[in-house]
Amino acid sequence: MPQNVSAGAGGDNVSRSEYKDKDKPTQIRYSNITAAKAVADAIRTSLGPRGMDKMIQAENGDVTITNDGATILKQMQVLHPAAKMLVELSKAQDIEAGDGTTSVVVLAGSLLDASANLLARGIHPTAISEAFQQAAQKSTEILESLVTPLDLADRESLLKSASTSLNSKVVSQYSSILSPIAVDAVMKVINPATATNVDLNDIKIVKKIGGTVEDTELIDGLVFTSRTSGAGGPNKVEKAKVGLIQFCISPPKTDMDNQVIVSDYTQMDRVLREERAYILDIVKKIKKAGCNVLLIQKSILRDAVSDLALHFLAKMKILVVKDVEREDVEFVCKTLGCKPIASVDHFVPENLGTAELVEEVQTGSSKIVKVTGIACPGQTVTVLIRGSNKLVIEEADRSLHDALCVIRCLVKKRALIAGGGAPEIELSQRLAEYANTRTGMEQYCLRSFAEALEVIPFTLAENAGLNPISTVTELRARHAQGEKNAGINVRKGAITNILEENVVQPILVSLSAITLASETVRSILKIDDIVNCVR
Repeated sequence: MPQNVSAGAGGDNVSRSEYKDKDKPTQIRYSNITAAKAVADAIRTSLGPRGMDKMIQAENGDVTITNDGATILKQMQVLHPAAKMLVELSKAQDIEAGDGTTSVVVLAGSLLDASANLLARGIHPTAISEAFQQAAQKSTEILESLVTPLDLADRESLLKSASTSLNSKVVSQYSSILSPIAVDAVMKVINPATATNVDLNDIKIVKKIGGTVEDTELIDGLVFTSRTSGAGGPNKVEKAKVGLIQFCISPPKTDMDNQVIVSDYTQMDRVLREERAYILDIVKKIKKAGCNVLLIQKSILRDAVSDLALHFLAKMKILVVKDVEREDVEFVCKTLGCKPIASVDHFVPENLGTAELVEEVQTGSSKIVKVTGIACPGQTVTVLIRGSNKLVIEEADRSLHDALCVIRCLVKKRALIAGGGAPEIELSQRLAEYANTRTGMEQYCLRSFAEALEVIPFTLAENAGLNPISTVTELRARHAQGEKNAGINVRKGAITNILEENVVQPILVSLSAITLASETVRSILKIDDIVNCVR
């Protein structure tokens, strides 16, 4: 027994000078690092313009095809708690920058690999963690020195950034169509002179199956995917006065289940007459307020609008769009400048919005309702995405969202850096130089951090079918000669000046990727035990 005690306490046979971790924390740490690296390796192949796509099958049989890191990880079934941290990491990058969700996870996986090697050499986890924090801060400083400032009036640069983001997606062949849409959509809802952020809720993306992605369009107004209701009513209204109602135009019901037993026809007639009079009264009030386009919010308890009401509204030449979703109400009100009307007594001209034209348009096999010519444009815009099937439309939607996020990053921090692995190699070299000025363990850890950054160009080259080792070696040599913007040109399969190839990205994407990845790695390193909760 006594031997075990001495071994557990550190053991006399181990020299006191070197740090020897206890057995259980070591196993937990390696288990965490292995699980998180497995997640990173799973999505590593989808990095870059030549990255592969993943097909994700849900339990209900739904299939998604994507190479967006955040989407893949969100739908992955991850059980290990440390691996879940990487899923959260890509979510955080998605919220912060919107793009670079694959890069951030691949980077975290590489840093974990580096820290596993450092742990194996007997360096204390806290020492590694602090050195990584210092390296991340230094990386931020170095990145800021590599930037090209950007003016939001420079449409060309914005288009280049949006195209770079779209080029690594499934719908990359349509980047020339989607990038101008992303740039114009953001520019319409902000004031470029004063804006510091973009509320992407002001840009509504409406998906409609039919046509191809080339038919995608930006609409200064609203689009409803349902067709107009009511037979015989108008399907085009100019100089529209639009009312958005949240009450039902149908016979009232009691709160509880009830039955009315009618014994003779005269009573039946009276019930129907009352119903008619009640609905006609509501419709007349609507007409009196001068409304000629009526939007009706979806109702759960009873029919939002009855056939009889639709008949009356059609006779009064009022265009009706029903089943407006509850979450769309705010967007509709902001666009049209109207107010949602909760009862017929509040249906007054002041609460109505205006539009030049509301019309029903044929798209493919179905119809949509377009509202254009809004009184005060610049509040919101709508993007109508078209595609031949559900998979294409969903991927186009995700890709467009990433492109919008890239433009948002440029509004937040108006600076660009090169893409194609150029900033990572430059960072790696500068950090290695900085590591030489430090001493002891710190120098070791900083150098490991610098080497770990090379995973991005290495993976880009690997996914493009180039020889990763020779490519990264040549890239290092070019940067050592002072070519800051030399990067991997995937199309030509060579190393060129990436800025001339128009491969640029917002600095915020790289900054948040390095900061978030190093934070996650540091928190994984600090964990030395996993405790299961009782309930």
